[in-house]
Formats: sequence, structure tokens, C-alpha cells
Amino acid sequence: MRTDDLVLMLATGSRHAGGDAFGRRLPVALAAGTGIAILQMTLFLGIRPDLGSAAAGADFWIKIAVPCALMAAALGLVLRLGRPGARMGPLPGLAAMPVALLWCLAAVSLFGAEPARWPKLLLGETWAVCPFLIAFLAAPMFVSSFWTLRDLAPVRLRLAGAAAGLLSGATGAVVYSLHCPEMAYPFVATWYVLGMLMPVPLGAYLGPRLLRW
Repeated sequence: MRTDDLVLMLATGSRHAGGDAFGRRLPVALAAGTGIAILQMTLFLGIRPDLGSAAAGADFWIKIAVPCALMAAALGLVLRLGRPGARMGPLPGLAAMPVALLWCLAAVSLFGAEPARWPKLLLGETWAVCPFLIAFLAAPMFVSSFWTLRDLAPVRLRLAGAAAGLLSGATGAVVYSLHCPEMAYPFVATWYVLGMLMPVPLGAYLGPRLLRW
């Protein structure tokens, strides 16, 4: 987008300035992306049968809290990057913080266990499918977040697309937690994080192609 186009848009109050997108499109996008992901998980994977007892432990809530925190930070990035001139501020650091804390918990868990248990803690039973299932559940939010960004005014298109990918990956991880029986911190710190990051390069690639206006 050219500078004079940007100035004209701001001066005339074009809908692409994003003034009404937050109130109109964003709640719909979040609800649709999350709701469809939950429906996908229920139909194709199923909710873990011991969810009630698992939810009684702190490990389950920590496993969900990390992608929830990342989801909130990524949502802030999407909103900032959807507006011309808005700075990201501390949001990248806030997005990295829950992952760093999870890695610390994983390190403590590993070094507090016998080396013979390390493969079990790292790989669990589902390492080969976990990241791909998270990415699968991220797809609805990926589409929804791009739909929202198209009604805003992103100018840093790669970053905006990457932020949309991070938002979708974090959403997929939250929903996948309701199915996944794995609880070990090293597993979550490795395969959940990988699954959450998988949509990021795709978003960065598609951003200049789908968000240009």
C-alpha cells in the first residue's frame, strides 16, 4: 500500500481503518474459530474420558493455561498489526513468556527424573501425531483470523499473517487439551509448542498474498 493511499484512508474514515471490525467481525471470528475447532475435536478425536479427574490436578490447568496465555497475547498482536502505525509494544515478550515458563517446568521435570524415564517424559504415547492434530484444530481459527484481518488495515503483512497463525495455533492447543491424555511438562513443552508454531510460517507466507489491499 502506498503512503498517499494510507493517508487518504485515514482521512476519509474508510472501513479498512478497522474502526468497526473489532466490534463486528472479531467476536464472530473468535466464536466461529473456537466453536468449529471444538466440534472437530468432538467428532474426530473425542473428549478424553477422564477429563473430570484430570481437571482436578494442577498439571491439567497449567497445560491449558500456557496456550490460553499465548492465545491472548497473539490476539493482541493481531489487533495491533491490523491497524496502521500501531506498535506491538511488549506483546512479543508476553507471547514468549508462557512458553519460557513451560520450558523451565519441563527442565525441572526432566532433571528431577531418572534418565531412563526421559524418553517417556519427552515422547509420551502420542508425540508423532500431537503437533499435526493441534494444527488440524487450528485451521478454523486460521481462516477466521485472516477474515478479520482483511477488514482491518494491516500494512506489515507478513507479521500480521504470522500473528494470525500464532493465534490459531494457540487456539488449537487449548481445544486439543480436552482430548489429549499427555500431562508431562517435557511433552507439552516440545510437541504442543511445535503444534502451536506450525501455522505461524504458513501465516507469514499467506499474509502478503491474502491481506494486501
